[in-house]
Amino acid sequence: MINFLSGAAAMGFAAGGLCFLRFWRSTRDRLFIGFATAFWLLALNHTIVAIFNIPNEYRSWVYLLRLVAFIVIIAAIVLKNLKGNESS
Repeated sequence: MINFLSGAAAMGFAAGGLCFLRFWRSTRDRLFIGFATAFWLLALNHTIVAIFNIPNEYRSWVYLLRLVAFIVIIAAIVLKNLKGNESS
């Protein structure tokens, strides 16, 4: 059951990444490509946990993908705000 829910979460993250990719294609705003990349990293994280059935004790290295995803989100937001201040 846990693997099924992890797969459903991975599918949701991947679908969210595709939505952000569509927004990026229409606007060419780097914020959207940052969010798409982060969502795909989160989907990859859930996929790895579900497919390889890694015990809880050894999952810490997999969660580095989550850390990278959140760093990508923060960087995209900061870059968007810096770009907005320069054009004002």
